[in-house]
Amino acid sequence: MGIGREFIELMDVIGYSFNDITYLETALTHSSYANEMKSRGIRVVCNEELEFLGDAVLELVISEELYRGHSKNGEGTLTRMRQALVCEGTLAKVARDVNLGVYLNVGTGEEQSDIRERPKVMADAMEAVIAAIYLDDREYGSSSHFRQVILSLFDKYIRDVHKASAPDHKTTLQQFVEKNSGSELRYSYTEEGPEHMKIFTATAYINNNKVGEGSGKTKRQAETNAAEAALKLFGILDR
Repeated sequence: MGIGREFIELMDVIGYSFNDITYLETALTHSSYANEMKSRGIRVVCNEELEFLGDAVLELVISEELYRGHSKNGEGTLTRMRQALVCEGTLAKVARDVNLGVYLNVGTGEEQSDIRERPKVMADAMEAVIAAIYLDDREYGSSSHFRQVILSLFDKYIRDVHKASAPDHKTTLQQFVEKNSGSELRYSYTEEGPEHMKIFTATAYINNNKVGEGSGKTKRQAETNAAEAALKLFGILDR
């Protein structure tokens, strides 16, 4: 294996140029290929050991990012967010985002199978690539650029888990109202636009006092935005 156009293409996609291309070559070597070469008397290192290191590197980088940006969410929420990001499913998605399967070296017997699309194979290869970036950067680079590369690859999924773990403004407002004996929270609605492009507007009332208004493509989204406006009115959320 040598530096081919395909490796240059992959480095462009992942946003990292290797100084020692053997790190990347190893990361892209499936055990089936290494075993096939061994049967021919050729020693080729597969990516299994890099997978082990990549798993640890990814967990550290993601943990640090969540700690710095979302520490107010609490340990339990942070743990769930991290689990969602370092799991096989997310790793496989990132691998598909960069079309990693195309560059994977597999044994001849596996070429006709769906091995390049198997989630575990893709996830393992992605972990190996992460380790390869880490090792190359530590040896030749700034020893910190690898973090930026990893976070860039996972950026979409970090934003997704952040949205999923965002506080429920409706629940927060309901809890606020319940603390005030005798108060009642309700929403009223209006809608406009054609059936397939309706925009809903929700108005939040505490007793008969209007406290917030919000719009959205669904009633739930409109309610959430109205509740958020109310929480800002009461100073529970920053404006």
